[in-house]
Amino acid sequence: VQLQAYGGGLVQAGGSLRLSCAASGRTFSTYAMGWFRQAPGKERRFVASITYTGGSTYYADSVKGRFTISRDNAKNTVYLQMNSLKPEDTAVYYCAVRYRGSYYEASDYGFWGQGTQVTVSS
Repeated sequence: VQLQAYGGGLVQAGGSLRLSCAASGRTFSTYAMGWFRQAPGKERRFVASITYTGGSTYYADSVKGRFTISRDNAKNTVYLQMNSLKPEDTAVYYCAVRYRGSYYEASDYGFWGQGTQVTVSS
């Protein structure tokens, strides 16, 4: 599986962005997917994940109620709708395939995409 994340950009606080992660490969629909983010000088952190059917979703406390993860298996794409953005949401956002274990740990994910920069100005 190869992943490509896009949709980042510069937005003012309170604004919205929608990230997309396009996957190649016919096995996309059999994997749970996740979004992580990494701010400068900080470790990569969990943002949201979704099961392979889309039936269950998981969120970091810092984004609950503001971000929504979804997927379209027919399009091999997972999305992250980000609303009410805050300056502390500024980071490079990565999508990845969950291949084992926890939904929350970066070490349980692989096939990382190249990341897309999200910058939220105050």
